[in-house]
Amino acid sequence: MIRKKTNAKQGNKRKSSAKPKAAVNDTKTAPKAAKVEVESSFLIRWRFHLLLFFVFCAFALLVARVAYIQIIEPDNLIKQGDLRSIRVKSIPSARGIISDRNGEPLAVSVPVEAVWADPATIFKENALSQKQNWYALADVLGVDRQGLIDKIKRNEKRRFIYLQRQVSPAMANYIRELKLPGIGLKSESRRYYPAGEVSAHLVGVTGIDGHGLEGVERSYDEWLTGEEGKKTIRKDRYGRVVENIAWQDKQEGKSLQLTIDQRLQAIAYRAIKQAVADHRATSGSVVMLDVKTGAVLAMVNAPSYNPNNRTDWQSYKMRNRVITDSMEPGSTIKPFVILAALENGVADKDTIVDTGNGVLRLGGSRVRDVSWVGKASLSMILKK
Repeated sequence: MIRKKTNAKQGNKRKSSAKPKAAVNDTKTAPKAAKVEVESSFLIRWRFHLLLFFVFCAFALLVARVAYIQIIEPDNLIKQGDLRSIRVKSIPSARGIISDRNGEPLAVSVPVEAVWADPATIFKENALSQKQNWYALADVLGVDRQGLIDKIKRNEKRRFIYLQRQVSPAMANYIRELKLPGIGLKSESRRYYPAGEVSAHLVGVTGIDGHGLEGVERSYDEWLTGEEGKKTIRKDRYGRVVENIAWQDKQEGKSLQLTIDQRLQAIAYRAIKQAVADHRATSGSVVMLDVKTGAVLAMVNAPSYNPNNRTDWQSYKMRNRVITDSMEPGSTIKPFVILAALENGVADKDTIVDTGNGVLRLGGSRVRDVSWVGKASLSMILKK
């Protein structure tokens, strides 16, 4: 019994001696935990303030940029916006009418349209996937199907290319019905010549852009050409017109009336055309003048060409030989020389002229009579 108590006492002593050690350990770890907690709190605050600093800097930069754009350089922003939204559309003007002395039209302008494409939009909208519509477009334009598609692909980044100029209104309406994205139509005019080949050399022709290339069309190009009007509009991102900004009226071309009589022109053309055929000549020309005023009543050449058909435009046919070619006047000049001699008293109706041997040297050239005449009266000279 005594031993058991002693053991119990010893156990109690061991338990009591263990408790102070635990207390000692807790007092040692407490300062460390407090220090870690303080450091963690400081790190969180530091990160928070750093984040606030970056947010403030970003906000300050944003405010500075807005102030720079709105106050210091607002015009640049407006300019950039206008470049993206403002478009200027041209309003075509008609070329002046050319008519004869009686008001009969020799050249008039008729409304047509040009077919154009925007390859960038075509690829953006994947419009080339509509194969049947593209084949229909190629067929109506009279071009190779694959060739048309290849042309679009070669110009993938461009915003405007012509596919065909001066198409008829009926063809234009058919193309509209195809509703192909990136395909548009532009109004323009084409020159039409009612007299055709009869007055082709005199009146001339215009090019695809409406400027004179030959004849009166070229000589009076500035007079006949009008001035296009302009319409300034604003479009939204979908291409819809949202504002009409400005409008400049077009000025039509001035009309031109010639001294030509179209009836005499037609008669002269038929005569010279027949004469060239009968004599198997390479060409022939006729000019008719009003003897009282000197006005040109007719001016024709053979062969001629159809000014309304561009495939018939060949240089040897288009040359106005009356103006461009150098020819010996021959006996056609005799009446003018004899008339001048009679009016100035150098000769009279009974004067006899000695033509000598029929050869006359002028400068470095010789002029020779076709046949020997010798001495002859004025009337005989006119006959010969």
